[in-house]
Amino acid sequence: MKAEDVAEYLQSNPDFFEAYSQMLADVVIPHPYGGRTISLSERQMVTLRERAKELEKKLYELVEHGRENDALQNKLHQFTVALFASQGLIGLQNSIAQNLRDVFSVPHAVLHLWQENAPSVEVLDFADQHALPVCLHQAIADTASWFGESESHLRSFAYMPLRGTDNQTIGLLIIASEDEQRFYPEMGTIFLQRIAELVSAAFRSHL
Repeated sequence: MKAEDVAEYLQSNPDFFEAYSQMLADVVIPHPYGGRTISLSERQMVTLRERAKELEKKLYELVEHGRENDALQNKLHQFTVALFASQGLIGLQNSIAQNLRDVFSVPHAVLHLWQENAPSVEVLDFADQHALPVCLHQAIADTASWFGESESHLRSFAYMPLRGTDNQTIGLLIIASEDEQRFYPEMGTIFLQRIAELVSAAFRSHL
């Protein structure tokens, strides 16, 4: 008989434990963390303590995740307020770059509006094809050169296409980092999308 058969039998016949309660009290098994043996009830307590630790760890992770989200929401609020306070097109462009640095601690950010900087065919196609932000470890087309002298030091990029009222792209906002893990393809982009939507909305009255 296999161990799986025994386990299946016990699960299907819970009254077995009532009929052989004394046997259960006499059974001893190896301690999971030592050489001695313990009773089934002691082993159950060990299991319960382990589960309690796992639940505490999960709870801690949820609390930390909640704190991180709260912090990001506060930063997004600060960024939004700064956009509303901007004066004119140039003031808005300067405000975006400054607040990406100050609020989100992103030292490298470039913004290209098609009205001022006509994109290459490759860049325009990329922006038109992506409705959501895209994070990459390699710069697309000629966009690395947009960062000037910092180009050779950058290891991760987040591309945020900007859209007008007709949903056509009006520009591209890129933030980059020298840390390869700051932006990566599998990361969530919900906050990046909110930034892109805010910036897009802010420019609509100027273009």
